[in-house]
Amino acid sequence: MRLFTLLIILLPFSTAAQTLLIGTYTKSIHVCRFDPETGAITKVSSNDELNNPSFLTVSANGQYVYAVGEASGANGGSVYALKFDGNRLELMNSQSSGGKGPCHINIDKAGRNVIVANYANGSVSVLPIQPDGSLGAPIQTIQHTGSSIVESRQKGPHAHSVNFSPDQKQVFVADLGIDKIMVYDYHPGNKKTPLTPAAIPFITTQPGMGPRHFTFHPNGKWAYVVGELNGNVTVYNYKNKTLLPVQTVSTAPGAKPQFGLADVHVTPDGNFLYVSDRIKQNYLASFKINKSNGELSFIAHEPTLGENPRNFMIDPSGKYVLVANQSTNNVVVFKRDPASDKLTPTGNQINVERPVCLQLVPVK
Repeated sequence: MRLFTLLIILLPFSTAAQTLLIGTYTKSIHVCRFDPETGAITKVSSNDELNNPSFLTVSANGQYVYAVGEASGANGGSVYALKFDGNRLELMNSQSSGGKGPCHINIDKAGRNVIVANYANGSVSVLPIQPDGSLGAPIQTIQHTGSSIVESRQKGPHAHSVNFSPDQKQVFVADLGIDKIMVYDYHPGNKKTPLTPAAIPFITTQPGMGPRHFTFHPNGKWAYVVGELNGNVTVYNYKNKTLLPVQTVSTAPGAKPQFGLADVHVTPDGNFLYVSDRIKQNYLASFKINKSNGELSFIAHEPTLGENPRNFMIDPSGKYVLVANQSTNNVVVFKRDPASDKLTPTGNQINVERPVCLQLVPVK
């Protein structure tokens, strides 16, 4: 049985109050206010007519929210389009995700398409965004194939996340089941095959790594991939549309715990990186980033004050880290020291049933 995921994504920063959207493994997406001066969270409203809206992405103008409906039954998964007025979410329509168990979604900056990773059957689908912000049916679905060495989790492909290159010309899909990062060239104007295999169509990770989430450094030159299954982070150089591995480090040096890495983020200043581990550890592992080559040096483990930290976010100012603990039903706010990277609990949190995705949107 697959281990679920959550995600936190940020839109442009403002010192004014911002809207925090919380996706869940229930019927609801919650709308909350986040105060970047104090770190306080207050609830505003909820949309309660969905099915496991576990991963969210937001249009560049903040007016539309797209969410996967994570289901793996006979009818497969769904993708929802919601109109957002800053206070409430209104369901516009839903479409098939083109597969089963969709667990991740991303939108291109131009707002032409959303791309979905279907975990259960290991496929990736492209859905066009209509002029009114609603979604069309999938125009392309690509089925991954293969397996890897961890029999309990890698008998077949399990696409786990979708990421755009900094210039939006490539798409990277981390596939946990086959230990590969699939690489596609992206042609947003093509209405039939917007994704085509890149000249180097995939990057093979360590056997048994289980690549899950992926992020670029703010400088666009380095990328970081977390291995859900082996507890490692791999650093890549990104140049000429090619990822070249330069370092692999453990999130628990000298130890061999049961790993369950989930999410990865770089601080806005590009100096530090965090990785969440949610199985038994319930911590964020922090690393110092070498400014000359992007390589990592382990710093510490920071407890998340809850269980199952599936995802987390660093706010755009770098002052706060928010962590969604799925099993303890709480989103916890930490104050961050930008010099030492030390996290200190603020005492601010909100209780939400099974939180699995967070996004910040500036208040209109």
